[in-house]
Amino acid sequence: MRGSLKNIVSDVGLGVMFLGRILYTAKHSPCKRKDIFEQTWRVTQQGAVTTALAGFFVGAVMTVQFTMQVKGFGALGFLGGISTSATIREIGPLLIAFMLSGKIGAFTSAELGTMRVTEQIDAIKCLGANPIQEIVLPRFIGIVISSFFLLAIGMLMSIVGGLILGVLFSGISPEEYMRHVPTVVSWPSISLGLFKSFVFSLLIASVCTFKGYTAFGGAKGVGRAVINTAVGTMVGIVIADWLTSVVSEAVGVIIFY
Repeated sequence: MRGSLKNIVSDVGLGVMFLGRILYTAKHSPCKRKDIFEQTWRVTQQGAVTTALAGFFVGAVMTVQFTMQVKGFGALGFLGGISTSATIREIGPLLIAFMLSGKIGAFTSAELGTMRVTEQIDAIKCLGANPIQEIVLPRFIGIVISSFFLLAIGMLMSIVGGLILGVLFSGISPEEYMRHVPTVVSWPSISLGLFKSFVFSLLIASVCTFKGYTAFGGAKGVGRAVINTAVGTMVGIVIADWLTSVVSEAVGVIIFY
């Protein structure tokens, strides 16, 4: 137990130091915009379909669940606003983070890990180039930027899914479903969703690039890096979700009270 805790603390410390190297490189030796665009497009393309489908069904499920709650109070008119607000504030960013960690995070970790164990990263160093600048930084920025595009896709599809189930399951018209969405979904809710999405994407990009870049031990080492990436990002996302919720509530109390 003590050894496992020590390893976790050590990994967190090394990961923070690695993130510092990435940020230092981004400031003093930025990578090419073309590389950033290519990585952003690749990540968005890989995660768009999965995120859209998941967003659709999450919106549908949220509508069904909230129908059972509000129907007894005769408040079906607020169904669209409540479902959309919950999705934007909590479910949407969390959903997209899990999609990215399971698909993009693991893929990036395996890609960088393969480069490490096949000595491609060492070859880049021998050529006098900085591997952080050439292969890590574009992927890091690409994951962070693409998360906002995927968030928009997931949110739009969740509204569509909720609207369809609102008509089919709840028996309300599309106009009634959408009527109170602007009322319930406030700018603080949207800002919180964007902030969570940014924090989650930063966490995923940091963990997957760190685990992939530091992989060792051949093919088994790459496998371990992928597993550690999946576990680390999942646990980190849950903790980050709790922390951002607490911080947002504290800020809200300070501002409004």
